[in-house]
Amino acid sequence: MAPQDATMYWLSERTRNDLFLLYCFADRGLPTVELRAAVAERSARIDDLGVRLRELPADIDYPMWTRCEFGAEQFVEHELPERSWSCLLEVLGDLLGTGVDAAVHPWRLHVFRAIADAPGLGGEPALVAVLQMSHALADGRRSSAIARALFSETPAVEDGSRMASAAPEAAGSAADARTAPGSRLETLARRPEVTARARTIGEAVSAAGVLVDSAVGVLRTPVRVAATAVRGYQAFRAQRRLAELTESGEVPPPAAGFPPSVLNRSSPQGISRHEARMLVFPSADLRVPGRTVTVVVLTAVSLALARHLAELGEPVERLGAQVPMALPEAGRARNNYRGLGVDLFIDEPDLRLRADKIAAALADRRVRAQHPLLSAQGRVTAAMPAPLLRRDVDRYPLDAVPDSIAGHTVVSSVDRGPADLSFGGGAVLFTAGFPALGSVMHLTHGVHGLGDTVTISLHADPAVLPDLDAYAAHLRAALLEAHLTRVDSAPASPSV
Repeated sequence: MAPQDATMYWLSERTRNDLFLLYCFADRGLPTVELRAAVAERSARIDDLGVRLRELPADIDYPMWTRCEFGAEQFVEHELPERSWSCLLEVLGDLLGTGVDAAVHPWRLHVFRAIADAPGLGGEPALVAVLQMSHALADGRRSSAIARALFSETPAVEDGSRMASAAPEAAGSAADARTAPGSRLETLARRPEVTARARTIGEAVSAAGVLVDSAVGVLRTPVRVAATAVRGYQAFRAQRRLAELTESGEVPPPAAGFPPSVLNRSSPQGISRHEARMLVFPSADLRVPGRTVTVVVLTAVSLALARHLAELGEPVERLGAQVPMALPEAGRARNNYRGLGVDLFIDEPDLRLRADKIAAALADRRVRAQHPLLSAQGRVTAAMPAPLLRRDVDRYPLDAVPDSIAGHTVVSSVDRGPADLSFGGGAVLFTAGFPALGSVMHLTHGVHGLGDTVTISLHADPAVLPDLDAYAAHLRAALLEAHLTRVDSAPASPSV
């Protein structure tokens, strides 16, 4: 397991950092037992959904992925007091405060049936599926690819997510016949003594594997210690060289930090509760000539958040957003992204100029984030012995809010591709996602495109943002104003 993925797993023991991917489908009334069977069958063809974590004693080395079977508890149908969108949002808020145990099963699918008033369905019943996933298993880009395979009729091989397509029917027909219900092999497999013997053998093999992997981890530790020292020195030299390039203007400077606002205050009790809202738009409504959807949304957030904070009696002079940026996939790591701190320039009254500045700042942050010299510190982490990194994760002051932060809120943007997905015979309508809250971030935004729709998702702690509906109204109005930020004579940019 890559160190950055192990970090996500260890952090999940201290804070909720699971990924939640929501997909809204038309509900065609397929029985729940058939939906569960479809999920079990499809997930068995996706490598990333057939694993769990295996830890080693005393974290002598990094956890490892091992194969596991689909469990019935991974499909959860929720019975709502009333089948309404508002009731679903309330239960969704509760789900956002939960976490899966990647050492048992790193994902779970939540299903809501016959929702009467979902956006975009005109009163027809909706089937809402929420794929909950350990952040150790995937980042935003990889999790979207996994969900695409799960909700596709025939998952194809995708290098980014190691997804295996189903075996050809002719090649698998003989094996299927041998294990079909009622066959002799299937009958034998259901006998208690056979099941117990198989479980005993499996546990013995697993224990032997742990011993072998632990021994390898002990032998590997001195090598990792030496590599950490060497790469640490290389990182020091890279940092000095990056500073020289920055001073000469060859590399954009790092983002200036921001003083925390009311949105970033922590409490001893942690997150009080989780609330979620979604604004679903035709993608054409958010496409502004010369702007990406991300810049349009950032501009709207700059307006809405400044106005809402002023209404709360908490005006600020500067606002910033942390924007995750996907990095090229590297080795075994499932998490490949970097957070970019972007100024929202709320002191600029001209919206077109403000959008220009936001776009330029975002471009500068991307250039710097992709510079090879900035990866030197990551190579140090990649070489660290597991016990040292685990110690650092356990000691990191998650509850402390620093004097300077990268942004007051998160705006995470992912294009989830064409709207060619289905579940239970119903076509997909839209998708959403909810970046996690933490001691510093009490309001996050998800921007997710699917086909001809873009959904802006809000995730907040009501103790810090007590009226999320009021903020959502500000944001909806601000998104209409963002159309004034067009660049003359520039082609429309549909990019999320």
